[in-house]
Amino acid sequence: MSERFVWRDAGRTVVFGAGGVDAAVATLADHGFAEFELLSTERALAADGGIAGAGALAAAASRVHEVGPGQVPDLAAALLDRVIAISPPEGGKWRSPGLVALGGGRVIDTAKAVAAVTGAAVAAIPTTLSGAEMTAIHRLPAGAEDRAGERVRPRLVIADPAAMTGQPPAQLRASAMNALAHGADSLYTPLANPVAEMAALRGATLIAAALEDASELGGRSGIENSGTSGGRAFDLALGSILCGYAIDSAGFGLHHVVCQTLVRLCGTPHAETNAAILPHAATFLATRAPSAFEPFANALGVSLEALEPRLTDLGQPAPLSSQATNPSALDDAVEAMLKRPELASVPGPSPTEADLRHLIDRAW
Repeated sequence: MSERFVWRDAGRTVVFGAGGVDAAVATLADHGFAEFELLSTERALAADGGIAGAGALAAAASRVHEVGPGQVPDLAAALLDRVIAISPPEGGKWRSPGLVALGGGRVIDTAKAVAAVTGAAVAAIPTTLSGAEMTAIHRLPAGAEDRAGERVRPRLVIADPAAMTGQPPAQLRASAMNALAHGADSLYTPLANPVAEMAALRGATLIAAALEDASELGGRSGIENSGTSGGRAFDLALGSILCGYAIDSAGFGLHHVVCQTLVRLCGTPHAETNAAILPHAATFLATRAPSAFEPFANALGVSLEALEPRLTDLGQPAPLSSQATNPSALDDAVEAMLKRPELASVPGPSPTEADLRHLIDRAW
């Protein structure tokens, strides 16, 4: 496969390849983002140790908004009054400048949430494997839900493998498992389809191959080859993009219901939660939908019976109990999961409280 490609799909353009962040200002201008406000993080924008090329993006932006830690609804609500609305010509409509999100899933989802209220176009430059750049899955600004229109999918994605795989090794592995979970959860929903399945299975193969040999994960990001076709960064980034496409197309079910709720209520870290839950969620789902999960296991190079240990070996997760900031909320989390409508996507009888507790206990 070419080291660089442009993928146009239903009003979205993905520009994939090495050097994407360095060329981002020109790419943005070429795709209608000559004027934009930048959402990013202190880490990404740091002059020393930040994302290479981020300084030029910040210099080109009309305003820069740092997105700190926290929940997307609160972060987006705080930004609504700070994003500039541009006065229209006589008789025209108010409009917002484009929003460019340089960061991980929290930053990109915050930009999408703001845009759902303001109507701004969003461009995403991911710095993790969160997949948020490929989906219209996000929460809405707190207190402004009734002002929001449709959920927002970024119109432009600048996918630079080096930027997407620049995390320390343990975080990178967890982020990769989060991406892999997007593919897994897309395989059995009512909206599952052949295109999403092909993307998910190809993405799974790429991600598994890139994580295969832990001895080769060294240095800051663990990636020796930062962007060329066949290199680990290339494979992880492309695998993430494909699995993100799959879950956006087919939706999600059990795995993401469990993970999203644990993160929100128990304070477990997002990517690490996905890494810990995936082996057990996949095992549970495989008993309900073996015809969907046998190809997934094969994409990872194993039989269906070996799926759980394979995912555990790939993710190397730590127990969630050691990472939760609010473990006492576990009962409330299970209760909240049972109310999520997405559980209806799970084949067979709806998962029970006992099912969910057994699944979580094995990762806890």
